[in-house]
Amino acid sequence: MLTPSLPRQDFLKSSILKTTMLCGLIAAPFMVAPTALAGSVDDPWLVRVRGLSVMPDEAGTTVPLGGTVSIENQIVPELDISYFFTENFAVEAIFAVTPHDVSVENSLLGDVDLGDVWLLPPTVTAQYHFNPRGKVRPYVGAGINYTAFFNADSGPVANTIEYSDEFGWALNAGVDIPVNDIWFANIDVKKLFLETDVVANAGGLIVTSDVQIDPWIVGVGFGRRF
Repeated sequence: MLTPSLPRQDFLKSSILKTTMLCGLIAAPFMVAPTALAGSVDDPWLVRVRGLSVMPDEAGTTVPLGGTVSIENQIVPELDISYFFTENFAVEAIFAVTPHDVSVENSLLGDVDLGDVWLLPPTVTAQYHFNPRGKVRPYVGAGINYTAFFNADSGPVANTIEYSDEFGWALNAGVDIPVNDIWFANIDVKKLFLETDVVANAGGLIVTSDVQIDPWIVGVGFGRRF
């Protein structure tokens, strides 16, 4: 089902502000001396702040123009929260928004600029953590993603453009490296399997595409147990 993409500047500003505030709240404890920190490695909550490189592995052709869809890479901040049911088993939820430029390359009209769009892709994964009390703590996971598209700009060619919001699957692998019992460095890789239907109206010419975005998401950051 297609969801109309309407300007949502207030939503965008609110999302960025909230993300910035949350990142600040998470980072603030780094200014506290270690002796003042509370909690232990046995606490069930793990909150991380990461920088993400979002790299779409896109595929899809447009009708009737032909060509292939291209979506640019992006680097954004991200907040994620994990809850440990046992030492080994946890569920993680990630929150971020990403802007992407979209175009069609090598079409009948050459390269066509389809403007840009923002993605809100909350993802939940169930994870198994190996060696939970070791110096290096790898984990693997799998889960589900729901991506909402908003604030779409149709670019110089199309009058309007619409993206369908969709569910997708996610695979996950990463490693936590403890600095002490509370603080952790983290490296994380996710692969999302995501498709969207795109419809652009270019002066009465309706251009459609079934786009496989399938991004790789690589994150590096830090976390704290609570």
